[in-house]
Amino acid sequence: MERTVFPVDVLCLCNADGRIQPLRVRMEDEEKQLRCLDIAQVLGTREVNFVGIEARIYLCRAETRGSSWLFELQSKIRSRSWTLLRWGPCKRIGI
Repeated sequence: MERTVFPVDVLCLCNADGRIQPLRVRMEDEEKQLRCLDIAQVLGTREVNFVGIEARIYLCRAETRGSSWLFELQSKIRSRSWTLLRWGPCKRIGI
């Protein structure tokens, strides 16, 4: 997966038990056009604490234009911001 770090907009669902589930990601592509990705599946989550910054990392899968993509979303808890960390096609990493 390619390592990228840039802010994205995320539509998410907050479940009754307090879990957050990302549903859709909106970002700018290379041509400065807004693109939306529907998240087909959240494969896993983990909590990290780096230099006092609490965050959750979501490993997600989306399908677009006939191909499947994996990406990592970071949700910073205090600032309530979302960042795309890494992304790449599924076939490249063996899934």
